[in-house]
Amino acid sequence: MTNEHIETSAGSNTVERYGSGAIAFHWIMFLLLVVVGTLGLLHDTWPKQTHVFWVNVHAILGLLLWLTLVARLWWRMRHTPPILPPQIGTLSRRLSTPVHLGLYALMFITPIVGAVAFIWHGRIFDFGLFQIDFGIRPDRAVVESTEDIHGYLAYAIFALAGIHILAALWHQFILHDGVLGRMWPGRN
Repeated sequence: MTNEHIETSAGSNTVERYGSGAIAFHWIMFLLLVVVGTLGLLHDTWPKQTHVFWVNVHAILGLLLWLTLVARLWWRMRHTPPILPPQIGTLSRRLSTPVHLGLYALMFITPIVGAVAFIWHGRIFDFGLFQIDFGIRPDRAVVESTEDIHGYLAYAIFALAGIHILAALWHQFILHDGVLGRMWPGRN
């Protein structure tokens, strides 16, 4: 599908900017990533009596982030993104796709590794109305390695997301080329 043939129905992308569906996925994932990341960074500061609760909240929101990513990827496969404006430089054009693909890959694998650590820790997913207990006995060797990998992957997400944010701000406030406006909500 070429960009000239993009449908412009509600939620679809246009040649100039992303549609409301893509924008909603982007900003919901941003908010989830901030909350899940903050909870992960605060992991060692939670009081012992509330630690299990906060680990569960972190895990549930991490799963929600993962499911939102899967839905976003499904959406993305059905909606061609708008083309980059012609004034976008070579470096931005070369780095845009690898940074986005890296973020998607990291946001896909990191919650899976976190879920492995959570389950092999002997924890139960508590969704409030129901619980999921995999019945797996704790295994310290699995937990220690997967928790470490989960943490390293999370830091890689923070690094790439930071680069993504800095690039968006660079385009907005230094280059003034309208790239950020393509994904900003409420603009026509």
